[in-house]
Amino acid sequence: MSTTSYVLAGNVEIPPMGLGVFRSPPGAATRTAVLTALEAGYRHIDTAAVYGNEADVGEATRRSDRPREDVFVTTKLWNTDHGYEAALRACDASLEALGFDYVDLYLVHWPVPNLRLDTWRAMEQILADGRARAVGVSNYMPRHLDELLAHTEVPPAVNQFELSPYNYGSRRELVDLCRANGIVVEAYSPLTKGQKLDDPVLAGIGSVHGKSPAQILIRWALDHGFVVLPKSTNPDRIRQNADVYDFNLVGAELSELDALDEGLVTGWDPTTVL
Repeated sequence: MSTTSYVLAGNVEIPPMGLGVFRSPPGAATRTAVLTALEAGYRHIDTAAVYGNEADVGEATRRSDRPREDVFVTTKLWNTDHGYEAALRACDASLEALGFDYVDLYLVHWPVPNLRLDTWRAMEQILADGRARAVGVSNYMPRHLDELLAHTEVPPAVNQFELSPYNYGSRRELVDLCRANGIVVEAYSPLTKGQKLDDPVLAGIGSVHGKSPAQILIRWALDHGFVVLPKSTNPDRIRQNADVYDFNLVGAELSELDALDEGLVTGWDPTTVL
């Protein structure tokens, strides 16, 4: 796997592809997935308090042959922990569950109305204290980012949201806003939770490169400069998802994929949050 990383604010390097563990059940399944990913060359694991598997991510990271400093670990603040004091406590609880002194990236999981700015003050403190090497947000749409950027001198290093060819056009304004403010875009659910893996467009492009539809979707994200977070607990698929560094999509292929936009949302829809 490529060792090329993107650089966040504060010169923190983030690997361009990570293993997402959303809905990976706590216990052996998550530990095996993380260990498989680290053995396959991944250096980036993305979890969250609400996933219930932080402890398994931490244990698997310690059990791997990779030093802690070589594994980029993200976790996230859940909605019930918004507000200044609550967010500080929640960060400490996540660190305790992980068994870490710090996380590489701590994200506000969701733009909870009325509490976002108090929560971000806590994120700034978490960054200053070294409990996280970088802080950012998830599921923030343009209005949520505009509000935050107007009230802080510490912009989020990352915005993580659902992104694939099937909603790229609908989210292009958000992508452009992030880039204009030096915010790295992370794409979750890049494989559309399997909903579009039988699309003949993906199959056709994949046949040219000898790659699967899932690999084409991952490569699409990487070729657009996004950090991509494919999720799987299947060891073979975890390894296959990493096998995307021996080809690139040409301009016409990217354009064809970009044109697939249909506003697809496979999970939460943050556009509805005030």
